[in-house]
Amino acid sequence: MTTALPDYLAPELRAVFVGTAAGDRSARRGRYYAGPGNEFWLLLHRAGLTPEFLGPERDTEVLRYGLGLTDLAKRRSASTDTLLSSSDFDVPGFVRKVERYRPAWIAFHGKTAAKEYLRGSGDRRRTVALGKQDWQVQETPVFVLPSASGSKSRSISP
Repeated sequence: MTTALPDYLAPELRAVFVGTAAGDRSARRGRYYAGPGNEFWLLLHRAGLTPEFLGPERDTEVLRYGLGLTDLAKRRSASTDTLLSSSDFDVPGFVRKVERYRPAWIAFHGKTAAKEYLRGSGDRRRTVALGKQDWQVQETPVFVLPSASGSKSRSISP
């Protein structure tokens, strides 16, 4: 599928959540994290980052709470990251967005997104673990979150 989602970015956000690429279901719906079983929105609310549960139908509202959304692969969607190739990821384009908007934090949604950023930036020396990283994107601190994808075999109750 060739449909990607728009960026929800603004200057000086508290955090920008960065995925690899929109899932096929999210791309068809035109909404971030809209796949079956994806718990991103519930976790965002439970973490206290939004005062109310937003859900994919209200994804544009993240900007009201100082949060942003983007993906490293903007030209296509994929039901799984394994269907993406290295040429799908636009790391220089992502870096330009960070330079332009200057968020306080970058939060990679899953280790794969962080690994693809590092690979695309030419940095092959580092490993990626969950949590705060010892490396940055354009002087912006980085946090790596576990994936909340519906492909995981866990479930969180509301």
